[in-house]
Amino acid sequence: MYSYYGKLSTEVYDFTKPVGYSLHGDIEYYLERLKEVEGKILEAGVGSGRFLIPLLENDFEVDGIDYSPSMLASCRKRCEERNLITNLHEGVLSDFSLESRYAAIVIPTGSFGLIEQRDEAKNALQCFYEHLNVGGRVLIDLVFPTDWTTGKVSTNAYEISPVEGITLENHSVEIDWINQWTLSYLKYEKWRKGKLVETELQKLVLRWYGVTEFQLLLEEIGFTDVTYSADYTYQKQPSKTSSILTFEGTRSKK
Repeated sequence: MYSYYGKLSTEVYDFTKPVGYSLHGDIEYYLERLKEVEGKILEAGVGSGRFLIPLLENDFEVDGIDYSPSMLASCRKRCEERNLITNLHEGVLSDFSLESRYAAIVIPTGSFGLIEQRDEAKNALQCFYEHLNVGGRVLIDLVFPTDWTTGKVSTNAYEISPVEGITLENHSVEIDWINQWTLSYLKYEKWRKGKLVETELQKLVLRWYGVTEFQLLLEEIGFTDVTYSADYTYQKQPSKTSSILTFEGTRSKK
């Protein structure tokens, strides 16, 4: 299963993370790591185009896939507004089949952790492998819950327009250290001229992996030359304070 992004969660995402918004430096890091890539790139978990559009604007040929129709609709609209050409596909990462094969598949900050079950995550890695050209690379970010507090409740308000706003109430419900996931429930409420007009609930599960665990998982799928880099510094070794790790692997066989 995947944590679902609906209409209101997409609106909040678009407002708080607009096109080109770099999360901890991910866009700059990926532009540097992809600069030698020749061929098409697939962004898995493309969302509403925060990351995809800067790649297109830097003359990369990039497709996207996501399971959220709301996110894809937003991404499509943003690309059209900028006269950018891309192929956007609706599908789950653990079970998709596209006609194209890619020189690189990327899944930046946090998105891979939205795949709740380990077997589904393994299936997604297999799909990535099968959609790469020989010599193609996968680049995947893993995020670790270094600042998690169980029982924490936070509320934020966003003024979407002069007459509309959305409040977001986030409940940090549980962390499971054995099975390696966190659970939150998010409540979105949209207000227009002081009246509640729409409500949306979101279950948000984020899974993480140990460093050796994920390296072995990639190698089990068939990826070679597996490396990892902490905090968007290439081949920097992780420390206890590292919150983001970027894995790379190569498909070296047909």
